[in-house]
Amino acid sequence: MNEVFKALSDPTRREILRALRAGERSAGELAEMFPLTKSTLSGHFAVLKAADLVVTEKRGTSVIYRLNTSVFEEVLSSLFDLFGGSPETQEKPS
Repeated sequence: MNEVFKALSDPTRREILRALRAGERSAGELAEMFPLTKSTLSGHFAVLKAADLVVTEKRGTSVIYRLNTSVFEEVLSSLFDLFGGSPETQEKPS
């Protein structure tokens, strides 16, 4: 889970994840959205992949990125366990 928090700690990586919420995008499409060098963007992709927050698929000469939603579900579940259960089991204020 440390890798996930490391990945989420950077605002640019959070923006990349926001861009992927709308659906998968090619590396080229993402590069057009962010005013970064290819090497800097590649570094961000590497951190997101290491945290398993994104999955990639090679299509011809393009690399396609999409969110790995199962990791987000695992992290949320772990946080709920850590802080006292799921929202459904929390006491409602009177």
